[in-house]
Amino acid sequence: MWSEKYRPKNLLDMIGNEEAKESIVNWLGKWMKGSKPVLLVGPPGIGKTTLATICAKQFGYDLIGLNASDIRNKQRIQEILGPVLGNASVLGKPMIFVDEVDGIHGRADYGGVETLIDILKEPTVPIVLAANNDKSDKMKSIKKVTKTIQMRPIPPRLLRLYLEAILKKEGESLSLGTTVKLILQSRGDIRSMLNSAQALVTGFEPTMEKSFVTMDIEESVNTFFKAKSTEEARAILFSLRIDPREKIDAFYSSVISSPLAKEDMQKMLEIISEADMIYGKIMRTQEWRLLKYLDSILVGLFKEGTPVRYSQFNLPWPIINRLRWDGRAIKGIISILSKKMHVSRSDFATFYFPYVLFCMKNKTLDLGLDQSTNEIMQKEMAILK
Repeated sequence: MWSEKYRPKNLLDMIGNEEAKESIVNWLGKWMKGSKPVLLVGPPGIGKTTLATICAKQFGYDLIGLNASDIRNKQRIQEILGPVLGNASVLGKPMIFVDEVDGIHGRADYGGVETLIDILKEPTVPIVLAANNDKSDKMKSIKKVTKTIQMRPIPPRLLRLYLEAILKKEGESLSLGTTVKLILQSRGDIRSMLNSAQALVTGFEPTMEKSFVTMDIEESVNTFFKAKSTEEARAILFSLRIDPREKIDAFYSSVISSPLAKEDMQKMLEIISEADMIYGKIMRTQEWRLLKYLDSILVGLFKEGTPVRYSQFNLPWPIINRLRWDGRAIKGIISILSKKMHVSRSDFATFYFPYVLFCMKNKTLDLGLDQSTNEIMQKEMAILK
């Protein structure tokens, strides 16, 4: 997709929002433990995620991307972020990015906002949040402990220059009237404008019900599986105007994290695999007209009454599971050894633990533990292995 093909690789490639770019660069350049996290606020498709990704790369951070659905409640936050925040020096140079943080709401999110705010008050790694809207009551409490950076829709003049430059690179053209219409309909959303322009020049522009046009990815996936017919499910798929890779990943992460029967899981994964192969062929051959077959394949995931709900992890599942299990083991080891060395768990995790692990791995350190404590340590080390 053009939105992915021409995604900015550095800050100079990004158009518009110069003040926002300057603010986040200054913040990250001066960041130290305890610095206030940043909250990027602005409508969808204007580059919030791209800005965070580029900044992390240019400053040498390993970006851990999460969505509001990943941190719905206190337990989920502790499972995912606990190992990262407590062992930053062990896990590399992490930077946390939480997208659509304004999406934390409802009974299912009990304790989520409060736990997140506690983390934001005393950050041990750089944290960037993104929100489409910051006017809700819960966002007010988040805004108090963050530095807000406002991102605004890209002006029509810049959008036109940007679109015309891409059309020229692709050897395509659109009439002036069509170009203006695309720009106005996008309302400053670059991704939406590029996706619509590409659909037009490749001859693939499916009709959509207006009721589905404004849904985000989470709502679209959930509505897809709650549809009353295959036709309704297909219309929802067509309305989900995002990069095909993101669409496939969204359905994959949602399917594998849902309580499905073995037969249903197998069938759905085969469908997703087929969609993934079509996408791979599109990327190799640049035959974008094949996109019309992608949704025709994915609609096969629909089965009325299927208990699939949206879930998104930007990290691969093996890494997530390793973080969870290693995090639990590391926490146990730190708890034991910090007492033996008469230091706080925080100081031990930051200053002692990396060296202890190195020495234990190379069998050059005798900790002098009693038999019962040593047995516990051996179990914790077995988990890490």
